[in-house]
Amino acid sequence: MKFSEQWLREWVSPQLDTQAVADQITMAGLEVDAVEPVAAAFNGVVVAEVLTKEQHPDADKLSVCTVDDGSAEPVQVVCGAPNVAIGQKVPFAQVGGVLPGDFKIKKAKLRGVESRGMICSESELGLVDDTSPGIFVLPFAAPTGEDFRAYMRLDDSTIEVDLTPNRGDCLSLKGLAREVGVLNRLAVSGPVCESVTAAFDDTFPVTIEAPEHCPRYIGRLIRGVNVNATPPLWMVERLRRSGIRSIDPVVDVTNYVMLELGQPLHAFDRDNLHGEVVVRLAKEGESITLLDGQDIALRPETLLIADQNGPLAMAGVMGGENSGVSVNTQTIFLESAFFTPLAIAGQARSYGLHTDASHRFERGVDPDLTAVAIERATRLLLDICGGDAGPLNEAKSDAHLPEKRHINFRAERLRSALSKSLPQQEVSDILQRLGLKVDVTELGWDVEVPSWRFDIAIEEDLIEEVARIHGYNNLPVRRPAARLALRANDEARVTQSQLRHQMVARGYQEAVTYSFVAPELQASLLPEAVSPILANPISADLSVMRASLFPGLVRALQHNLNRQQTRVRLFETGLVFNGHLDSLSQTPMLGAIACGTRYPEGWAGGRDEIDFYDLKGDLESLVVLGGNSQAWRFEPTDHPSLHPGQCAKVMHNDREVGWIGTLHPRIRARLGLKVDALMFEVRLDALSEGAIPSFEPLSRQPEVRRDLAFIVKETVPVQALLDVATQQAGEHIKQVKLFDVYAGKGVAEGHKSIALGLTWQHPSRTLNDDEINQLVSAIVSQVRSEFSAELRS
Repeated sequence: MKFSEQWLREWVSPQLDTQAVADQITMAGLEVDAVEPVAAAFNGVVVAEVLTKEQHPDADKLSVCTVDDGSAEPVQVVCGAPNVAIGQKVPFAQVGGVLPGDFKIKKAKLRGVESRGMICSESELGLVDDTSPGIFVLPFAAPTGEDFRAYMRLDDSTIEVDLTPNRGDCLSLKGLAREVGVLNRLAVSGPVCESVTAAFDDTFPVTIEAPEHCPRYIGRLIRGVNVNATPPLWMVERLRRSGIRSIDPVVDVTNYVMLELGQPLHAFDRDNLHGEVVVRLAKEGESITLLDGQDIALRPETLLIADQNGPLAMAGVMGGENSGVSVNTQTIFLESAFFTPLAIAGQARSYGLHTDASHRFERGVDPDLTAVAIERATRLLLDICGGDAGPLNEAKSDAHLPEKRHINFRAERLRSALSKSLPQQEVSDILQRLGLKVDVTELGWDVEVPSWRFDIAIEEDLIEEVARIHGYNNLPVRRPAARLALRANDEARVTQSQLRHQMVARGYQEAVTYSFVAPELQASLLPEAVSPILANPISADLSVMRASLFPGLVRALQHNLNRQQTRVRLFETGLVFNGHLDSLSQTPMLGAIACGTRYPEGWAGGRDEIDFYDLKGDLESLVVLGGNSQAWRFEPTDHPSLHPGQCAKVMHNDREVGWIGTLHPRIRARLGLKVDALMFEVRLDALSEGAIPSFEPLSRQPEVRRDLAFIVKETVPVQALLDVATQQAGEHIKQVKLFDVYAGKGVAEGHKSIALGLTWQHPSRTLNDDEINQLVSAIVSQVRSEFSAELRS
């Protein structure tokens, strides 16, 4: 929500400067995002009148004009604007003036003709960002010779407020002024919205078929309007300073009332309406062409404004192209309605739309404002466009309008929550200034909530209101007091903090991505995944709950690579969601992604790229934290996200708990990644499960070591050899270690040499050669039997 400070001060003007007002609004819970001047800095610009215009003798697109700028003599100026004309009032930069961008105005000759000044466009004055097609034509009543900045009141600021979704009541000047008035104990004086006397009796019939979605709808006919009238400059400027472009007087008035009061309005061309206006849900197969030219296929749950020929508008979102006001419109049907927030919430976004109207309706618009807003808009339209207004035609369902809410507000509950006792009169005053009706009771207050405050429903909401208006800085600062026992240290559990610190120690940075991902990306990585689809997503790219950490990490990697970060190490912990809502599982996971060189760039480091075993080593560094690494295994597998042949499933106590591998080349090409990316994802509950440390006496006996090199087929996993060797090595085996893998000269094609180092140690005596040889023979025999292996000589 952007608004002009000057406009706000017409409603309520505290004795505070601009920044103090912004700070006060922020401290009241309405965060101010930006405070900016409404126009760029310039000087030496006055209001001037064009007296004469002649064709430049040597340039077809230039005119030689004389202007009256309030000085003793008319001033000659060369102008290239196509819309300059005699009698216009224009902004004129005099010699010596300075325009935005430090552009200084000097005497000049253009194609041999002297020019002493410059007739300016809006873009040249910094009033608009895009290039203006011609000069800025001012109202004829603009006083010649007056400073242009003073005439336009450009010494003003635009304040942009970032409102939380619960404060839809502040999406208007009226709502913001009400807040500022409460904070400063000042009265708020807005425009008087008097009823317009009907000049004729005709109405256009209205029927509500979906009263649970639209309990109130008001329409009015206005005849004889001049849609080609020029909107007043003050209205155009207020719209501009609120970030809205002027279109035509009818649209400008509806936008202006929406900004002023918070009630979106819409105007139809009466000649394009047939039968009656009906508020209903869409029917199967219906479609509509919107004002922006989009053709929309409507879903049955979409609320519509329609007539007997079909849809006229998406209710609370946008009007249709075929029923909108045009330059030929003479009679308009002006609508003002109350749509329930649930009826509009998510509708616009589900169609890829977002409008000022939907932004307000889905947060809640005051149901008592409907008639007031249409009266205000009618008066403005009659003043600007002329014409006559008919009577209001209202359709409503009292049973579906929001009921009055009463809250029992206890003084003791307020004191307990704020750690401070406030005088009863002060609390009553705060609530009444907020527009709430208050009756003092024995235990506190009985409070009736006004129609515009959709966010106040329970006692805690009232506590929040009192706290923010009283001032958070005025509340006491107290530390919580509690008798706390020391937390038990579970030695058999690895904490998330330990896992995070280990990943950071391995050179990773923690990422925090959304729990929502793009459905296309998730389908690409996990084609069989099923996870909930959001009914009201933040955006189309974040519309499905993640079934894995992979989509978010891949997107984060892509973001970094697009910003010239060639060596990336990211990890994340968080929930993943699998299944439908009625059978949803939420699993805590730890995932990581990496690409680039093995070591950071440096004179002593190599340029080797990271590979599967680097990432496996990082994962194994987490596994060993639990002290039970023997419970973990890596087994070859296939995964839709990962490269065939460079992929393994992670097993913990014979349970599949994760995956590790290289991103699939097909997916990498689809995403436009030019480097290999390696990823893993493991269940946090498995990583957190450890073993209780226990002491074993150290043996004084010597160790015995034997090395065995087996030639096996390339497809035989090393882990299988390690398992067999461990099983056959007897109870006194201390270590079975892989220390060499070789393939090449001396080893048959399709085979590899696996060298194992086996170490035995007895706790109380020396093992003899016969015992060791017997165990070695058992190992060799079993390996030969299971893998057709041979000892390498």
